[in-house]
Amino acid sequence: MSSMKIPAVVNYSEQKYSVEIREIPIPDIGEEDILLEVENVGVCGSDLHQWTSDHSWQVNYPVVLGHEFGGKIAALGARVAGWKVGDRVVSETAAVIDSKNPMGKVGLYNLDPTRKGFGYGVNGAMTRFVRVPARCLHAVPENLSFEEACLTEPCCVAFNALVGNSHIKPGDRVVVIGPGTIGTLCAAIARLCGAEVAVLGLDVDKNRLEIAKNAYGCDTLIGEDAAEAWAKKRDGLGADVVVDAAGHSIALKVAMKLVRPNGQITKVGWGPEPLDFSIDPIVQKNVRLQGTFSHNWPIWERVIALLSSGALNVRPIIGGVWPITEWHHAFEKMHSGQIVKAVLKPV
Repeated sequence: MSSMKIPAVVNYSEQKYSVEIREIPIPDIGEEDILLEVENVGVCGSDLHQWTSDHSWQVNYPVVLGHEFGGKIAALGARVAGWKVGDRVVSETAAVIDSKNPMGKVGLYNLDPTRKGFGYGVNGAMTRFVRVPARCLHAVPENLSFEEACLTEPCCVAFNALVGNSHIKPGDRVVVIGPGTIGTLCAAIARLCGAEVAVLGLDVDKNRLEIAKNAYGCDTLIGEDAAEAWAKKRDGLGADVVVDAAGHSIALKVAMKLVRPNGQITKVGWGPEPLDFSIDPIVQKNVRLQGTFSHNWPIWERVIALLSSGALNVRPIIGGVWPITEWHHAFEKMHSGQIVKAVLKPV
C-alpha cells in the first residue's frame, strides 16, 4: 500500500505562491500512530498566508498543507488501544510535542514552544491519507457530518479565545474585528455566552458580514466610526471585550479605541507587521491585553459536544466543498473574501 502515490496540496518553498499538487507516497505509521483516511479538510487562513508567503512562523518545506480535518481510521499502529479501523475521528493539530516540556505536563501542550503542527511542521491533511498520533484523536458522533466535523479545529480556537481566555458575562458588549472564519466563530461563541455582539469589517466583507448577521444574530459594522458608536452605545465608555481576529497589526489600534476602561482586548489574529503606534491607551484605560493560541484536549471534547448538539452550527460559514485538485479555486474564493470557509475533499 505504501508504494502507492496519492495527490497532495504541497507548499514547497517560501517563495510567494509556491503551492501545487504533487504525488506523494502514503505515509508509514509508527507504533503509536494511526493512518487516517481523510474525508474533508478545511482551508485555514494560515494555509492562505503560507500560499501568499506573508506568514510569521517557521515552515518545514516541502510540506502538505491542512490542519483542519476529519476522516476514518484506515490502519492502527501496534501499540494503539481504544480505537479500531473505520472509527470516525477528528484530529488535534499538535502533531509533535515534547512529553517532558513543563507546558505539556500541565496539559497546555498547545503552548509547548517546541510543538510542531500539521500543515507547517509536519505533513498535513490536504491529501487522502495522513499519519496521526493516536493521542490527537477525538470521536465524531454519527449525526455530525465530516464537512462540519473538519471545522472542529477553528471552533476550538474561538472557544479558547472567548471562554478560556476572555471574561464574558451575559449582557456584555463584544466587538469582533474581522469577519473571517475565526472572527465569525468568535462572534458565534460570544453569542452562546450571552453577549451582545457586533462584527467589524470592510466594504469588501459585506458577504461575510451578512453571515454573521443572519446566521449568528450579530450586528454588523463597516468602518471605525460605526464601530465606535456601537461600542459606546450603552454608557459611552466602550465595549467590554474587543476580539482582534484580523490578520493585520493595525487592528490593535482600532481595538484600543473601542475597548472600555478596565475592559479586555483578546488578540487571536496574527499580524506580522511592526506596530507604528503607541500602546499607551492600554495603560491609560487599565486594559487587559490577552493573547490566545490554539487549544487542548478538554476544549475539543466540549466543542464536539456543542457541534453534535446543534448549539454551535458551522454550516452557515461553509462556502463550498471542492476536490483537492481545485485547491487554487477554493483558496481564491476565501482570499478574496467571497466566502468565509472553503472545505476540500480528497480524490
